[in-house]
Amino acid sequence: MPLVVLVVLFAGGATAVALLLPWLPTAAALQASEIDPVFWMVIGISIFVFAIVEAVIVHSVFAFRAPPDDDSDGPPVHGHAALEIIWTVIPTALVIAIGIYSAIVVARLGQLPKHHLTVDVTAQQYAWTFKYPGAGGITSGELRLPLGEATLLRMTSLDVIHAFFVPQFRQNEDVVPGLTSTLIVTPTRLGTYPVICNELCGLGHSVMRSEAVVMRPAAFAAWEKSQSKAISSSSPSVAGAAVFKNNGCSACHTLTAAGATGKVGPDLDKLSTWAAEAKQPLVPFVRTSIVDPNAYIQPGFPKNVMPQTFASLPKQQLDALVQYLISSSKKG
Repeated sequence: MPLVVLVVLFAGGATAVALLLPWLPTAAALQASEIDPVFWMVIGISIFVFAIVEAVIVHSVFAFRAPPDDDSDGPPVHGHAALEIIWTVIPTALVIAIGIYSAIVVARLGQLPKHHLTVDVTAQQYAWTFKYPGAGGITSGELRLPLGEATLLRMTSLDVIHAFFVPQFRQNEDVVPGLTSTLIVTPTRLGTYPVICNELCGLGHSVMRSEAVVMRPAAFAAWEKSQSKAISSSSPSVAGAAVFKNNGCSACHTLTAAGATGKVGPDLDKLSTWAAEAKQPLVPFVRTSIVDPNAYIQPGFPKNVMPQTFASLPKQQLDALVQYLISSSKKG
């Protein structure tokens, strides 16, 4: 079969696989429109190289096959200078093209509009925490973003290297201890998308997930206002309940007053019992359990499961949460 025909067949097959299978999730951010063309450029180049290499291999298998009874050595070959230059120059040019295009895209992705939202992201084994400094410092266990508005994510890690990744946003950014990484995201599609740690960070790496919720601007503003009002309330039951809910405590703990049924951590309805077993006063016991969860481990539960990110809670929110847990535990 002619070499050209083989190239066309391999290229056609690889192109069909690339185009007919849904390799990428639906794009949900403006930045994806910049990143996807880079992806497809690399795929196109890969198909081009793959088709030529595979065609040459298959052609050689049949065109240069030795007869069954021929055990002699093949003729000595000293190389082909022109061919070697070609297969060196072309890949080099392709790699340089990818590098230049990627650098241009990275530069575009780093352009931050004057009017934007800022969210502080804290990563720690094995949880994400999102803080909104422009809304009174409210914190949340999930990332909420307004549709169509650029958001600057300022990311830090409290322990090891993590990586922030939302497949629908396409961007991936390492979060390194001691450094502040930044990422600009402009959501273009309403919905809830997974936030994934994309860097192996320990035994619990697979469960280090959260959600990015893209809301209409009016709904986002209402959420900010309601959360800010709740956490600044003079009533511990209101402020503490908001902090409890926003930080995802119900995912791991049971607390009847909050409708929480988590089984990962100790039952918060029994705080008085746990404090007595630890031989500690109730209030300091609860506070320490939040800000330094490894200081005392309730028998029957493993160490290093509860994130230590809650030590960064503003004092007002921390006080409200402590009071809420104590009062709710007594009710429970």
